[in-house]
Amino acid sequence: MPNQGSGLHIATFPHEGCIWDAYLEFHEEHHRPRRYLGRLRFDRAGTGEGTGSAQTAVIFIEHSYEEAVAKAKAMDERQLEALLRSSLPDANG
Repeated sequence: MPNQGSGLHIATFPHEGCIWDAYLEFHEEHHRPRRYLGRLRFDRAGTGEGTGSAQTAVIFIEHSYEEAVAKAKAMDERQLEALLRSSLPDANG
């Protein structure tokens, strides 16, 4: 499996006055070794990993690394922003 470090940068987009970076990260699941399980991590630009950050659950389940990357990169800004909104803590809560 490719290096999981900080993930593969997918896109940069604005949301509520901030700039966000989206990264594809892979989740290793030992009982499904022939699948690539990926999630998106969102980092608010300028804050560093851990602060101003959110992530989805696993949303990509593919047979190859290349398929997972292609599907993640095919997402448009509207889709990424919706996933970010659903991943952020509820501000009213």
